[in-house]
Amino acid sequence: MPNRLLIGFLLLWALQLPRPDGFANVPDRRLPHRSARVAARPKPVPKRRISKTERRATVKKTAAKARLAKKESAVKVARRPLGGTVFYLASGHGGPDPGALGKYGRHLLPEDEYAYDVTVRLAQLLKEQGATVYMIVQDPNDGIRDDAVLKLDRDEVAYPHQRIPLDQLARLNQTTTAVNRLYARTRAAYQRFITIHVDSRSQGEKIDVFFYHHSGNKAGKRLARHIHKRFKANYRRHRPDRPYSGNVTTRNELYVVRNSRPPVVFIELGNIQNQLDQRRFLLASNRSALANWMMQGIVDDYQSR
Repeated sequence: MPNRLLIGFLLLWALQLPRPDGFANVPDRRLPHRSARVAARPKPVPKRRISKTERRATVKKTAAKARLAKKESAVKVARRPLGGTVFYLASGHGGPDPGALGKYGRHLLPEDEYAYDVTVRLAQLLKEQGATVYMIVQDPNDGIRDDAVLKLDRDEVAYPHQRIPLDQLARLNQTTTAVNRLYARTRAAYQRFITIHVDSRSQGEKIDVFFYHHSGNKAGKRLARHIHKRFKANYRRHRPDRPYSGNVTTRNELYVVRNSRPPVVFIELGNIQNQLDQRRFLLASNRSALANWMMQGIVDDYQSR
């Protein structure tokens, strides 16, 4: 009995103490009964079963949207000047063979690096006009460069990621084989092959950009003439003080001209040994102009077909 009285006295004393944190006057918040808590949960909404008819309709609608998007994309490409065309671009040499080597002070000027830079610039312009472009010679770490002296390297590969052989005949055969295979499986009506080089002659011989084609291919001849015409017009506009002497001739004995299936134009940018010609490709702005004038002639050729 004394223990019960003591416990009761302690409980009464504890009830008179203030509660911690100033909550002496806050009434007890009792949790609702368990059954009430269960009833408060939102009931899951049963999923509606989709019928086969609705499913087929959804599939048809999705397919129709995809066809429409594809058609609109094709229309946008077709509206660009070169939409639907295909080009195979190959810069001369590459890999273990730098091609001709000129000298600019103490620097070497490798043919393959300058030909490649102009080719990459042309590829970009053609793509902007809606064309599909295949780079037959590719450098994994060199895009468009604005340096005057382009560093020689030997890491170029041939499409599609093949090692370029040192042997000249094997290298030329590798290029034409890649182009001809792509040409055979491509359905585009307008396909052209353009290969860009830098010539090497005596130091005192100055030459202008000139063009080769196959005598038996009218399409290749027409393309070469259109590009040549653009060069003449741009020289008259930008360099009226000097005549342009570049020309268009046949050169059937060149391997790529003789063995390529698509119409081909072989372009020589100048004499890499001549100091005046070197300015044509040492300056990045001149390399851009070369590519731009080529692109203009290509657009002329396509639109006049």
